[in-house]
Amino acid sequence: MGRRKMWGRKKISAEINPEEIFIDSSNLPAFDKDQFEGRLERPISRRSIVAAGSIVAIIFALLVIRAGDLEIAHGQTYAKQAADNPLIQQVIFADRGIIVDRNGVLLAGNNRVNLTDDFAQRVYTPLQGLALVLGYAVPPAKDSSGVYFRDEFVGMDGIEKAYNQELAGQNGLKLTEANAHGGVVSEDVLQPPVPGKKITLSIDASVTQALYTAIADRVQKSGFQAGAGVVMDVTTGEILALTSYPQYSPQAMTNGDTAAISGYNADPRQPFLNRAVDGLYAPGSIVKPIIGVGALTEGVINENTQILSTGSISVPNPFDPKHPSIFKDWRANGWVDMRLAIAWSSDVYFYEVGGGYQNQPGIGISGIDTYMHLFGFGSPTGLAGFTEPSGTVPSPAWKAQNFPTDPTWRIGDTYHTTIGQYGVTITPLQAVREAAAIANGGTLMTPTLIASSTPEGKQLGVPLYNIQIIQQGMRLGVTSGISQAVKFDFVHVAGKTGTAQLGANNQYENSWMIGFFPYEHPRYAYAVVLEKAPTGTLIGAPVAVGNFLQWMETNTPQYLQNATST
Repeated sequence: MGRRKMWGRKKISAEINPEEIFIDSSNLPAFDKDQFEGRLERPISRRSIVAAGSIVAIIFALLVIRAGDLEIAHGQTYAKQAADNPLIQQVIFADRGIIVDRNGVLLAGNNRVNLTDDFAQRVYTPLQGLALVLGYAVPPAKDSSGVYFRDEFVGMDGIEKAYNQELAGQNGLKLTEANAHGGVVSEDVLQPPVPGKKITLSIDASVTQALYTAIADRVQKSGFQAGAGVVMDVTTGEILALTSYPQYSPQAMTNGDTAAISGYNADPRQPFLNRAVDGLYAPGSIVKPIIGVGALTEGVINENTQILSTGSISVPNPFDPKHPSIFKDWRANGWVDMRLAIAWSSDVYFYEVGGGYQNQPGIGISGIDTYMHLFGFGSPTGLAGFTEPSGTVPSPAWKAQNFPTDPTWRIGDTYHTTIGQYGVTITPLQAVREAAAIANGGTLMTPTLIASSTPEGKQLGVPLYNIQIIQQGMRLGVTSGISQAVKFDFVHVAGKTGTAQLGANNQYENSWMIGFFPYEHPRYAYAVVLEKAPTGTLIGAPVAVGNFLQWMETNTPQYLQNATST
């Protein structure tokens, strides 16, 4: 049968090969029907598109309106705020280091009154007599626009000034991020503050207050103008007490109390003057122990040589023989050796061993100059952090410079220098060094106000026995001489008094006392001066020292004990 030919139509084969079946079954798509895969989705309706477009248009319109408000209505304001306050650096004030006494008593500390305060206020002890040791510090300060032109406390006097760097610490720094409205967005501490160091002083605050009270009481009762005192360890140079009367209030100074400050500035007694360190005074007879050491060491006299004091010596006047120069003693002391001359403070004795008289040679003005400088007169004591005057030791060169119209050095100038008059000036701190050098057997100590300091001293190079003779004379002055105001059973004291006249007509006087205790094993030297009372005032520095020692016997007996028993 022949095949039929189909025109105009494609022939479709109805046969399916088995291979095609197997190939299709192995390539079925892996649809996840739970995720609607492999299903036909309906197209998004026109209404949905219109709704979505409307929402986008509304949001865009709001953004345009807000942008217009920021850029047009308030653009300049916000731009200025953004420029001025994007990131602000602020100081974190460091707490100033505290100051305590040798027993840990707080003398200067910090008190943050309000948590919102930028820095803690400086607060000082109410104890009296410490002002000129501690000094004061002025606080950070702002200008009229509220910007700090001083961003730390600055020590202005005393320890606050001497150790300002150690006490200051180091301020910290924080970075504050602010928005255009001035609100704080964030704060980051870039550098934490470092508090200042703690300073421990060698002084005992209660002892210092007691010395101040004794001086103030005697100044007021005897008609003196002012006074000062120092107590120093004879082996270490550490200062147990240092005070000056009158004083200012450190709290008033740091707080800027204008009424108080005006009163201090108007006070003729100069309450800002630290008389113990900076006050210069004619020493009077407290220089006699130095002249005694010099005379013994130079061999112009020995410990047993006696000189007669009838109340004065007379020196011939070659220009007017009928009117010799008379140099008086304060009384007729009779025959005295070195110990008695110290105990009774014979002027005639020291005129002769200092300047010479008739057959008795003296060490002369050059010797006086040598030994006064050896004991620390004429130069600062070296108290760390404090500026000190040098004082004056007169000499022919000094006179020629200061008195050009009368430059000639005369024997009377030597005599007056020998008893601590004429041009001699020293500070109480220099005086206590003298007393300490005698007490410790011949070492000139450098004073310090810092506890546990390494002792610094200089050997004088004079025979110990000569110094011991002076020690014995100073003890004799307390037991039976003119220093009996400090004669006690509870402690054995050595002392030497001094009275120095001043004023154009010698109408005023300063009263001194130096010495040490306990006599058997010296621990502490002392020096007290009362300034400018009418000449003839009988009760002065020795009574103040006696009252002070009696207070110590009741309140701090540990300082009166022998060094070998503590």
